[in-house]
Amino acid sequence: MRRPFLKMNGLGNDFVVWDARDTRLVLTPEIIAKLGSRDTGIGFDQMITVERSTVSGVDAFMRIHNCDGSQVDACGNATRCIGRLLLEESGKDAVMIQTNAGLLGATAAGAPREITVDMGKPRVNWDQIPLAEEFADTRAIELQIGPIDDPILHTPAVVNMGNPHGIFWVKDIEAYDLSKVGPLLEHHPVFPEGANISLAQFIGKDEIRVKVWERGVGLTQACGTAACAVAVAAVRDTRAGRKSKIHLPGGILNIEWRESDSHVMMSGPTEIEFEGEVDLETIEWTKTAPGDNDQAQEATGGAA
Repeated sequence: MRRPFLKMNGLGNDFVVWDARDTRLVLTPEIIAKLGSRDTGIGFDQMITVERSTVSGVDAFMRIHNCDGSQVDACGNATRCIGRLLLEESGKDAVMIQTNAGLLGATAAGAPREITVDMGKPRVNWDQIPLAEEFADTRAIELQIGPIDDPILHTPAVVNMGNPHGIFWVKDIEAYDLSKVGPLLEHHPVFPEGANISLAQFIGKDEIRVKVWERGVGLTQACGTAACAVAVAAVRDTRAGRKSKIHLPGGILNIEWRESDSHVMMSGPTEIEFEGEVDLETIEWTKTAPGDNDQAQEATGGAA
């Protein structure tokens, strides 16, 4: 029952990746949660299963589970990681990845290990988010948390980038305890499928600092779809231009919402942390090969 895996991350948003194209892998939510635990398992934000696609011309299907065992449709940072693997494996200039949120194309971004993913068109109508009730303008919906006359947070923008996002524009993202308000907002009745919750603060022209409470995960070092959603919300509200730098705790993602076709392009780094094997019955695991930083350290003979 020992199964090889890769541990990867995009800006600290970390994943366990299984190659299930030749050998099928089906795990229960309970097993996924055990594997995802940073105390008892490997530890990850999301588990990614790479499967064969049934669509002609598509390189692979990517299945995504959160660390709590729930399945989600999109993960931007994971798409960049899988895009890197498929690009390196195939030697192609571009690959196409099938997800439950649609087909996503990936290409090399120029710098080593940096990948650009075409995240497709954002969905901004209330029933596409989805919301529990109709809102004519999703740039700022009627939602607040805290006292009516002095709310802690209010009037978020909402965007769907393969999963639902609520974005609160604030002067200082550190002035709020997202670990407390995030769970309340994630499960607010206005979001029937739950939502990722972001605090967004402008720190310069077209530069936005963001902190994310990720649905089914919690506070995360980075969330690619949240970065895309924030960039889209900023353009829709005339707060920023079509190209922006999104500063997350784990690093920077470059986002472009193209005017020509309304597609959102996301570029950023990827990292292989290590290769490993795990016994799926006992959840005992071992490292079997070094990652990018370990290899760099060996090559230089010093700290990477």
